Amino acid sequence: MNLKNLFVMQEKLDEYIINQHNLQDKPLLPQKLLALQVEIAELANETRCFKYWSTKGPSSKDVILEEYVDCLHFILTIGLEKNYTDISLTIPDVSLQVDITDKFTNLYIDVNDFIICPSKDHYQTLFEDFLLLGKYLNFTDEDIEKGYHKKNFINHQRQVIGY
Repeated sequence: MNLKNLFVMQEKLDEYIINQHNLQDKPLLPQKLLALQVEIAELANETRCFKYWSTKGPSSKDVILEEYVDCLHFILTIGLEKNYTDISLTIPDVSLQVDITDKFTNLYIDVNDFIICPSKDHYQTLFEDFLLLGKYLNFTDEDIEKGYHKKNFINHQRQVIGY
């Protein structure tokens, strides 16, 4: 996955939003972290992994991917805000069946750890665990990059029309 390219694309979107909404010099990290938590919940909701009481299956792969890349947008913007763009991520191969619910719970722990101590190590762990979740959701790097490009374009269009 070309992280440098994704960070560059996210930076352009962030700059546009900051200029469009006159947010220069306004601290936005708390809003970005809450937005990430909300997006993680929306992603979990589409997978339905925690809905033990329901027989309805998950949403389509495309819908789940769109929610996944919404989360990625906020992970990238958090990295930009903290200047953590020079990271090297290591994602293990997915070989065992796991409970996806546990992976979502772990992401919330990662976000909370980062809130308490916004270190580069905590950011890297969050990003790695997020990408690992993507593997468990059967997304390839190509799926994620294509999904990000598509949603980034939509997000730019939304800003133009005053979303």
